Amino acid sequence: MAKIINVSSLQKSYGKKLVLDDINFSIEEGSIVGLLGPNGCGKTTLIKILTGLIKDHRGIVKIDNEEPGPYTKSVVAFLPDKSYLPDWMRPVDAIAYFADFYEDFDKEKALKMVTDFNLDPKQKLKTMSKGQQEKLNLILVMCRKAKLYILDEPLGGLDPAARSAILDLIMTNYAENSTVLISTHLISDVERIFNRVLMISQGKLIVNSHVDELREKGKTVDEVFKEVFSYAW
Repeated sequence: MAKIINVSSLQKSYGKKLVLDDINFSIEEGSIVGLLGPNGCGKTTLIKILTGLIKDHRGIVKIDNEEPGPYTKSVVAFLPDKSYLPDWMRPVDAIAYFADFYEDFDKEKALKMVTDFNLDPKQKLKTMSKGQQEKLNLILVMCRKAKLYILDEPLGGLDPAARSAILDLIMTNYAENSTVLISTHLISDVERIFNRVLMISQGKLIVNSHVDELREKGKTVDEVFKEVFSYAW
């Protein structure tokens, strides 16, 4: 299958601290991939490089055969770990903003999903709970017809019932043949949707495996994660 992400010999340092050390991997189109690791392992730095937010790195990074830049931003839908929408906005304002900014954004679908998730389309973000804001941010991202969705901790502020609903939202709304890369700590909640997992430890990629290969060994993704990162706790 064609590769949507190609990373080769990637290194990134902050001063003298090496955060990513010789990272190499590729991801096929149509995959749902978990990016896993404890806090401080380099996941967010890798995501920022993939999305073009960090450019001062070494090595090769290509999205859909292009280096991160204007083109890749047009085909990547990115959900950061923190909301970037201003407090005065309401869901209707955020939807109008995305519709103006992204040609592949489905405005009618977004308005319907806001109603389906019991969000008030005219409630200001500053009066919403963290969970409500996260639902809105995810709706905005998933209503794009992107080639690649990169989701950084999409379940962080949600209770178990809401997590299940969000996973269903992700699984039923990403564009056909697209790829989803999800960074998360909540392995047991989401491992059922993964085709493949990448695990980063202290800046190195130490697991790059299809989930079926792990299951053939009689292990769940959560069990492998706890074995690999036992030092972290």
